[in-house]
Amino acid sequence: MRLVIISGRSGSGKSSALHVLEDLGFYCIDNLPVALLPALVHQTEGEEKLSRVAVSIDARNLPHAFDRIDDVLHELPSEEYQLDVVYLDASEEVLLQRFSATRRKHPLTGPDVSLAEAIRQEKQLLHPIADLADLTLDTTSMSVHELRSQIKLRVAGKSGSDIAILFESFGFKHGVPIDADYVFDVRNLPNPYWDPALRRFTGRDQEIIGFLQNEPQVLAMESDITSFITRWLPSFIEANRSYLTIAIGCTGGQHRSVYLAEQLGALFSQQYPQVQVRHRELNGVH
Repeated sequence: MRLVIISGRSGSGKSSALHVLEDLGFYCIDNLPVALLPALVHQTEGEEKLSRVAVSIDARNLPHAFDRIDDVLHELPSEEYQLDVVYLDASEEVLLQRFSATRRKHPLTGPDVSLAEAIRQEKQLLHPIADLADLTLDTTSMSVHELRSQIKLRVAGKSGSDIAILFESFGFKHGVPIDADYVFDVRNLPNPYWDPALRRFTGRDQEIIGFLQNEPQVLAMESDITSFITRWLPSFIEANRSYLTIAIGCTGGQHRSVYLAEQLGALFSQQYPQVQVRHRELNGVH
């Protein structure tokens, strides 16, 4: 049995994520009480039609339920299922904007609790399950379509015990991805941005690839990052980690980080079947 738990703050995209999994054949349950997780696993045991189940767990649970989430998960018969906990989040500013746009009521707001206060309280309430997440996705800069793509590729597309690896390029001037497991800073490398003839291209274009491949520092950085990941990735797999996000950052997220993310993705995809490359700043979100 495959069990996926989707959690996160209200407005971060949980419903969209659950709908994707439902469309892909998962049996989905919205807002399942934490205490019912063991019963769900036992009820679905041996049911072929219920071999893939996804549930959302959010702030509508009783507050004390999250204090016991770790104990509840350890009560489950782990030999009978593969568990993935996916936690979605976004910046408070973006969450405020999303609620303002949809005019929906936050589950924690009340006569004495403003929307901003509810969003902050929810983060504290969900902290225990956030700490248990196998995969954390920051949806601040994601469109609904990109979130659906991420869930489809990284969660639904994952099979067996294969670790899912994401190489993500980004620009430091737009902030560091909060869902990264490792962050590599490549701002010290030669920058093609300062050549007016190269500025309009990205790290996926041959003009930038040719420029960077002729720089010894770039090749040395690529080799060092490759060696580091190669050295430590097996220990993540031995520790039963399901997901690993490796962020590569330059100043604007257009050239050096994009090039290195592409190179690393191509290299590790030769050995690991679940490798994805994402370029945050090339998606037009900033």
